[in-house]
Amino acid sequence: MPAESHGVKLISMAFFVPDDTPMIWRGPMVHGAIMQFLRDVIWGDLDYLLVDLPPGTGDAQLSIAQLVPLTGAVIVTTPQEVALLDSKKGLAMFQKVHVPVLGIVENMSFFECPHCHEKTEIFSRGGGKAAAEKLGVSFLGEVPIDPAIREGGDTGMPIVVADPKSPQAQAFMNIAKTLAGHISVRNSNEIKLTIIQ
Repeated sequence: MPAESHGVKLISMAFFVPDDTPMIWRGPMVHGAIMQFLRDVIWGDLDYLLVDLPPGTGDAQLSIAQLVPLTGAVIVTTPQEVALLDSKKGLAMFQKVHVPVLGIVENMSFFECPHCHEKTEIFSRGGGKAAAEKLGVSFLGEVPIDPAIREGGDTGMPIVVADPKSPQAQAFMNIAKTLAGHISVRNSNEIKLTIIQ
């Protein structure tokens, strides 16, 4: 059974190993774990199944692309140039294995001072949007750097639950709505194609 919190079901390798134990796995072990999570977890009825993969173009990405028909991939990047290079490689890898890229999210876009509301672009800003435009994929939105987001992750009380009307929560909600819209259109088009055939 997956863990569940705030209506979201979750499974992770972190549930099965001690906190101080590193996961040093070769490709076949990663592949096996992904198969178990997809096949053996009692998910029940889901609206969406999101898989958070490590960055890069490694075994986890290839395994998931081979094991199940994916609706698409979302590339998450930070705005600085070196991170964008890795994101572009990830995008190219998903395209090579015929997984549609639903869009790019820019994380850590800026920090907004809680006192004067001045925005500081610590890692630059706009790189994700520029990359999306250049690569011909949707820009899904940007997420600021904010202590409340980190605190929510640490305490198990996400910002969208703790303070749903905050700008930080709205950033996540807007990305989720945009992504859900893209998936709905894509699924609708696939149904039409199936009916035509």
